[in-house]
Amino acid sequence: MVAPKILALAAFVALAACQHAGGSFCDVEKPNRNPVEDMTPTESRSALAHNLKGAKLCGWRP
Repeated sequence: MVAPKILALAAFVALAACQHAGGSFCDVEKPNRNPVEDMTPTESRSALAHNLKGAKLCGWRP
């Protein structure tokens, strides 16, 4: 009975170790510099939101 409990605990610990993404937004993201002409309207709105977030959090400039 003890072995399944230990195995389950080890599995939970191993899974919990995988939860961290590894870095802040500013460490892992870059500004989106794709030409607007090559994007759909949805993609351009998403890129704008991404770049505005980076400008606010990371100090990205045009």
